[in-house]
Amino acid sequence: MSATAWVVVVVLVAVLVWAVTVYNRLVQLRNRIANAFGQIDVQLKRRYDLIPNLVEVARGYLAHEAATLEAVIQARSQAQGAVAAVRAAPQSASAMGALAAAEGVLGGSLGRLMVVAESYPELKADATMQSLSEEITSTENRLGFARQAYNDQALEFNDAAAQFPELVVARLLSFAPAPMLASTQSDEERAAPRVKF
Repeated sequence: MSATAWVVVVVLVAVLVWAVTVYNRLVQLRNRIANAFGQIDVQLKRRYDLIPNLVEVARGYLAHEAATLEAVIQARSQAQGAVAAVRAAPQSASAMGALAAAEGVLGGSLGRLMVVAESYPELKADATMQSLSEEITSTENRLGFARQAYNDQALEFNDAAAQFPELVVARLLSFAPAPMLASTQSDEERAAPRVKF
């Protein structure tokens, strides 16, 4: 083989090695996103498991606040459906947006329930209610950290897939940008819940 042929072979091998390296890095970053969502999913399951217990404890004290309790139960159900959709299609921006919206509604419902519970000293003093409230607060904190970790991984993946020359491999192999999680979608969700008696 001539020197030119050797140069071509070496360049082709170098490009192939580079492409494989970039592909493997993008796959690794995508898997980190899946792991980060898995951590969110664990905390969401914990939250969803705690909510019925909280509602049952509150139900005895808040018999005339049935609408608040039902709103929490309905929001929990919708959020569970949304998280199942994300599990089925983790790269879907629309599924991730629906999850964020459902979680926003659930968070608002839980906030209203907690505000209502504050108005009932006997419920507030109930040991089970205190324990469940602390568990939910702890879970909410863990969710916040897990969402932050997810967004950090999504940002790292999106940055890697959007920078040249990795962009070439990402586009050729259809690496779609990872959706980011937003805690709020609108000004209404950012507003503090108001409870009127």
